[in-house]
Formats: sequence, C-alpha cells, structure tokens
Amino acid sequence: RWLGIRPRTRPVVMNPVDHPMGGGEGKSSGGHPRSRKGLPAKGFKTRSKTKSSSQFIIEKRKK
Repeated sequence: RWLGIRPRTRPVVMNPVDHPMGGGEGKSSGGHPRSRKGLPAKGFKTRSKTKSSSQFIIEKRKK
C-alpha cells in the first residue's frame, strides 16, 4: 500500500478526450509520443523562446 500517493492512470488506457494517446480498439498502441501531461515527448524543446536569458545562450550544448 502506498498511503498518501495518488494513483496514476496510463495514457494508453484513457479515452481520446482525456489524452492524445487514448482511444482505439482493444490493446492498441499509443501513437505519437507524449508526456503524461499531453505535451510532446522525446526531443520536444520545452524552453521558452521569449526568455530574457536566451540572448546569452550562443550555442546549444552538445549531448
């Protein structure tokens, strides 16, 4: 038992109105990779383009 921990539902088992990965017939796959909040995952830039400190970033860091 995880007391005080809210249960989380996988996006694949949700309905299409609840999450971009929801819906489908049977145990279908999710489709486009999204985070739990519904934002694009795997390579999507989350930094704001209008951030004031962006002018100091000349070159992005290599991974």
